[in-house]
Amino acid sequence: MIKGFRLWILIVSLGLSFSFLGYQWLTRYNFNTDHQVGDVIDSLNGVEIYYNGGVNTNEGRNLSLDGYNLGIKYQCVEFVKRYFYQRYQHQMPDSFGHARDFFDNLLTDGSWNEKRALRQFTNGSQSKPMADDLLVFAPWILNPYGHVAIIAAVTDKGIEIAQQNPGPFAPSREYFPLIQRDGLWYIDAPRAKGWLRWEATSPNVATENSGFIDPVMVIKE
Repeated sequence: MIKGFRLWILIVSLGLSFSFLGYQWLTRYNFNTDHQVGDVIDSLNGVEIYYNGGVNTNEGRNLSLDGYNLGIKYQCVEFVKRYFYQRYQHQMPDSFGHARDFFDNLLTDGSWNEKRALRQFTNGSQSKPMADDLLVFAPWILNPYGHVAIIAAVTDKGIEIAQQNPGPFAPSREYFPLIQRDGLWYIDAPRAKGWLRWEATSPNVATENSGFIDPVMVIKE
């Protein structure tokens, strides 16, 4: 009886170990032969978006010249932090954490997120999303870390996001419907938790392109 139980434990342990190793290999291997890890595949307001292959590919930590931690190349977090850093010279007080950690579940809608130094809005907010807001997605069974992206454009009916590391075959741009109900704005996207906003000098809306409103480039002297 004891030997049988030990054998069962051994088989389960080996199965879990092989499953874990298989998952690690599958999520680090580049199945898309059209791109190499590190290829520039898109850009938003002059900030480049890089191809990362498998979603768990790790190309080392990216630091700014002044030592600010931008994140692991070329994860989704690295893009959004680099975007805010290059576009606004914004540095988050807490420069570490996974994508899921960007959204503070204890804050109410419109509260100040001190760790990120950004205004936080819940999905279902009185404040309509804006271009350049940082959108946070909750984790799920196949992605325990969550996901982050930048809202590239907004209309009354939808948003377009720009993202890094969505997967080897997924696009860097995606569109989600925007719904206003009972005075609140909802982004109709799976696991969208809310958005964070840089407040010092939010970009103005200037031109309309194919139904989207494009943010103006912020020119730094």
